[in-house]
This record gives sequence, structure tokens and C-alpha cells, in this order.
Amino acid sequence: MTQTADNGKTVAIISYLTIIGWVIAYIMHNNNKTELGAFHLRQMLGLILLGIIVSVLARVIGIPILIWVLQVVLLVLWILGFVGAVQGEKKLIPGIGAQFQEWFKGIG
Repeated sequence: MTQTADNGKTVAIISYLTIIGWVIAYIMHNNNKTELGAFHLRQMLGLILLGIIVSVLARVIGIPILIWVLQVVLLVLWILGFVGAVQGEKKLIPGIGAQFQEWFKGIG
């Protein structure tokens, strides 16, 4: 694996480690841009924003079982994205990953 490929995989993995990890990965990516890094930065940004929306809805709606189900779905989506990053693959998050790539195409 080349240095660029290693950097892309590192950025991809770090991007899934909380919001702070995403910011660190974004800075690393800006210093050495890779397609893999950009892909996972876009996927995780979408998950972060989706998580914020779920949190806001949780406070507004206040239905505990619905909130729990949405949080479990987010966790599963996060795991799928993280596994793809660890494997060094560009796997779209099921259902909405393609939309994240379109919405955040400025990250690249």
C-alpha cells in the first residue's frame, strides 16, 4: 500500500471517531487529499447531521421507543461505515449514503 493510500485509509477511519475525530480527519485530508478519505468524510458528516436531527426530534416528539429505534439504526449505519473505512473500501451507507455523497460533494 502506498503512503497516499495509507493516509486515505487513516483519514477514513479517524473520520468515524466522534465529531472531534471528523474535524481532525478533515484537517488531515486537506493536507493530503485522497478519494477514499473524501468519501468517508462525506459519509460521516451525513451521519453526524442525521444524529443531530434525531436528537432534536427526540426532544420534540418524546416517544421513547421511536427514539431508541432511530438511535439503534444510526449505530448500525455508523458500524457499516466504520467497517468500510477499516477495510479501505468505499461502501455507501445503506439507504442514504448516495445522497450524502451528492449533498457534500464539496468535500473532496
